[in-house]
Amino acid sequence: AWRHFGWYMCSLSLFHYSEYLVTAINNPRSLSLDSFLLNHSFEYNLAALSSWVEFTLEKLLFPELKQITWLSTVGLLMVIFGDCLRKAAMLTAGSNFNHIVQNEKSDTHTLVTSGVYGWFRHPSYVGWFYWSIGTQVLLCNPICVVGYALASWRFFRERIEEEEITLIHFFGEEYLEYKRKVPSGLPFIKGVKLEL
Repeated sequence: AWRHFGWYMCSLSLFHYSEYLVTAINNPRSLSLDSFLLNHSFEYNLAALSSWVEFTLEKLLFPELKQITWLSTVGLLMVIFGDCLRKAAMLTAGSNFNHIVQNEKSDTHTLVTSGVYGWFRHPSYVGWFYWSIGTQVLLCNPICVVGYALASWRFFRERIEEEEITLIHFFGEEYLEYKRKVPSGLPFIKGVKLEL
């Protein structure tokens, strides 16, 4: 079971390091220590701590729960898929990608609709969503699987609505047409609703 925790720690480290690395490649002007996303939010840190506590307590109380190797393998595959999708989105977007939703359109800001953006409107969020849930499947943490799924879904629903308002402001009909053709990629999240 501790081997599974080791896979988790390696996945967590790789995720945060690669966030910094890809930002350094794509958008070096926005690069800072915040690009590691280690200080993403209090809630993010609390979620990580909660998963460690759940894993440890269940390892002590129900050790057999932590030895479901096939389930941990499924979680590891979710983690790899999610992280690869997120990094592919960051690399495809290039300098258009930023960890902070932009309020002002720069001269070089373009609407990216190719590559993984042809599959999903928000592939970096889809990747993070499945990566985060996958970390808890990897750890065989049933409580945190549910908690992470609900918290991530709610966070991305709100974030997508906020971001799409900005994208509509930046790109107008071009973004609305893209929105009609390409799904958000996250279950039951349609994005911002416009009333005409």
